[in-house]
Amino acid sequence: MNFTPLALHHAPLLYRLYTEAPGYFRLLGSRTPSEKEVERDVEIALLDHRRRLELLHDETGELVGVLDYKLDFPDPGDVTINLLLIREDRQSQRLGGRAVQALESRLPQGTTRLLASVLGDNPRGARFWERLGFTFTLDARPVMSWYAKAVPPGGQGGSSQDPAGQTPLGLAPH
Repeated sequence: MNFTPLALHHAPLLYRLYTEAPGYFRLLGSRTPSEKEVERDVEIALLDHRRRLELLHDETGELVGVLDYKLDFPDPGDVTINLLLIREDRQSQRLGGRAVQALESRLPQGTTRLLASVLGDNPRGARFWERLGFTFTLDARPVMSWYAKAVPPGGQGGSSQDPAGQTPLGLAPH
């Protein structure tokens, strides 16, 4: 799994991903955002120094999804996954799990907990996070449920470098 930090000029790619995952928006009971709305959302997200938006590419370089997470939120040491979206034609190929495992391997020093939310009534989403070792943490239904996974000290998340020794662009200081 390869990650590309999302920049404003990538907003059309994010919009394309959203149009290739209409089931996600149906699940939320909303329409797919317009290209202009996506561009504005990216602009706002890029203003938050703790937020990371990353395009996900498979080994061939094909765009397969997006990962949106926030460092030190809600508390210091937490990393909260706001969105992990895989194109519908590429779901059930373990790409989401690989994306989360890759994120875990490059969490910044001091990360103690990884959080993820499941929006709406989404048993499939809940099972996904549970398969990855997350446990149910907080019921905020009907809007969402929260899942959490402890990050062991000195284990995964102990380095902000990838296995090749490169600092991932998505975690580089601004």
